Amino acid sequence: MDEMPRNFRTARSLRVLLAPADRALAVLLGMEPDIDVVAQVRAGDDLAAAAIMCRPEVALVDEVSAVSAVLAEVPECRVLVLATSAHPGLAGRALAAGAAGLVLRDGPVPDLAEAVRRASMGETVVDPALADPAGA
Repeated sequence: MDEMPRNFRTARSLRVLLAPADRALAVLLGMEPDIDVVAQVRAGDDLAAAAIMCRPEVALVDEVSAVSAVLAEVPECRVLVLATSAHPGLAGRALAAGAAGLVLRDGPVPDLAEAVRRASMGETVVDPALADPAGA
């Protein structure tokens, strides 16, 4: 079986909004054949405007409060919260806010890409390293 060229794009790529703006992460995710980072913004007013303009299928945000900002503008978008470490109640707060999951910001890019794909298919994705000990 032949490998796909690195610049190969499937007929339909997942549209991803990245907030925070992280050039390195955007480039790495963009190397995935089925992911297209369509916008990078800082949380706040720019986030809502970017969500309206680019209509992402999945948004990666670094604050639980950003979940509602995206969903208010693009309710069909699946939002994943990026976290650097586990904090008590974080997973529960993220899911209660409407997030599709919680993933490690600095985890392996293939794992993050897979989380984006799974979230786009309607799955809830919580990295085991970030799950609340109480199972929330």
